Amino acid sequence: MALDDGKGKRGGARPDGPGGAPGRGGADAAAGGRRKGRPVPKGRPLDDAALAEIRALLGDRPRRRDLLIEHLHLVQDSHGHLSAAHLRALAEEMRLSEAEVYEVATFYAHFDVVAEGETPPPALTVRVCDGLSCQLAGAEALRAGLEAGLDPADVRVVRAPCMGRCDTAPTCEVGHGHVDHATPEAVRAAIEAGATHAKIPAYEDHAAYVAAGGYATLADLRAEGDPEAVQEAVLAAGIRGLGGAGFPAGKKWSFVRAAAGPRYLAVNGDEGEPGTFKDRYYLERAPHLFLEGMLIAAWAVKAETCFIYMRDEYPAVLEILRREIAALEAAGTVAPGHVVLRRGAGAYICGEESAMIESIEGKRGLPRHRPPYVAQVGVFGRPTLVHNVETLHWIARVCREGPEILTGTERNGRRGLRSYSVSGRVATPGVYLLPAGSTIRDVIAAAGGMADGHELKAYQPGGPSSGLLPATLDDIALDFDTLQAHGTFIGSAAVVVLSQADSARDAALNMLRFFEDESCGQCTPCRVGCEKAVKLMQADRWDRDLLEALSTVMVDASICGLGQAAPNPIRSVMRHFPDEV
Repeated sequence: MALDDGKGKRGGARPDGPGGAPGRGGADAAAGGRRKGRPVPKGRPLDDAALAEIRALLGDRPRRRDLLIEHLHLVQDSHGHLSAAHLRALAEEMRLSEAEVYEVATFYAHFDVVAEGETPPPALTVRVCDGLSCQLAGAEALRAGLEAGLDPADVRVVRAPCMGRCDTAPTCEVGHGHVDHATPEAVRAAIEAGATHAKIPAYEDHAAYVAAGGYATLADLRAEGDPEAVQEAVLAAGIRGLGGAGFPAGKKWSFVRAAAGPRYLAVNGDEGEPGTFKDRYYLERAPHLFLEGMLIAAWAVKAETCFIYMRDEYPAVLEILRREIAALEAAGTVAPGHVVLRRGAGAYICGEESAMIESIEGKRGLPRHRPPYVAQVGVFGRPTLVHNVETLHWIARVCREGPEILTGTERNGRRGLRSYSVSGRVATPGVYLLPAGSTIRDVIAAAGGMADGHELKAYQPGGPSSGLLPATLDDIALDFDTLQAHGTFIGSAAVVVLSQADSARDAALNMLRFFEDESCGQCTPCRVGCEKAVKLMQADRWDRDLLEALSTVMVDASICGLGQAAPNPIRSVMRHFPDEV
């Protein structure tokens, strides 16, 4: 940049410089030769009362950097928001810069950051799910009814992404308590009753699991097991990553074992793909089957610590895991601290394994560039084995019952079993364990058939990332490697069924709005691409060439799977439902 001419403008001599008129501190300089110091240090002053409150909340908890998100949860839960004074005090107590604390707090949707002079949110927040299944079930009318019938000074009503309760759509969260099949009347009743905490369902606890033979397999393996043999059994069973990626589970073990220790295991429980709720289904019923599978995998790779990253939208699961991890420690099955539970804070991107690891470390959930891969450089820079909740559920069963539990089932040339999360226009939404070669007609039949008055028009085979397929493609096996020819994939097997009452175009727009909201913003193709796609999709007629060009850039240039898969709804609707666009 060119300098100005020195006549008091940018780049020239300042009026209070040598030979100039006294400026800030100039009078003192003329009188005593020294400038007056600042009355207060730069930055936000530390509030002693806020610091005392932070210290009381943290108690004797460690002040480590990786616990920042956990500590932010403590403040949010206690005060209902994160004030500027509390953020400043937390930064002081944790010996972090205030900017670092602020950028983490503002990254996650479940933290309410309130600046000086701003009015804090009401004491109670009602989050109304706007995922595709809830939209089909009337979520927009529900939100409008709540906004019209509740006093905004007492209750804040906001839209929220999928809560993993698609089988009871529409759903909303009142504080931390869920209202299923929600109506304005049911929500108001919950508020009046003070039902703002999670309801813990009946589940198989530690005592019941052990009484039925639980943890005997883990004990045998720890005593005289062969990790190589267990790995071969897992490979023979055909277990693949069931969070969506589908990578063979057993292969990961050898990658991690080959790296020098210490090693870690990280469980991806951030089941944020709209339409998916299978992990919640299993954890709310048989958490120890998953926990034993996790400990077997940790034993196989000699992982020193197991980190369970669980989404904040599952408060009941979080409480169940807190109780049962404590029971494992009390029984001596694990040493205190061997299993660490980390609570997410409302960020879909943290379902991506490297973003999850960043969040485990107390940072923003920004996906990492790869290589290196997390099997070599994962949590705290150490080799890390990452598995999905359901993957570990099946590892426990295979080690206990043998690979035949999966390989013994065959349909349409495919072996194994799949847990399908089924919602939308079916009679009985829920999780259904079916042969991996099942078609959409098989899945709908398991869910009680189509809902009354509805006929199959389209379906989402694996969450919004998979786009939409038409009813004419009803004979495809819904499994890994069977859908790529049709421009889609099975992902996490989140099946949402649409009927003649629904618009494929509107469904695709719902999916892209989700991706627009949930993009982490790190890379331009995804951040800007999702926003531009939403604008283009709202036109009366879609500019197909422009949308296709935009989709190509997003697929080719986005850092992670969010931006790479976001165009799938666009392309699938243009391909299969051209008359709607």
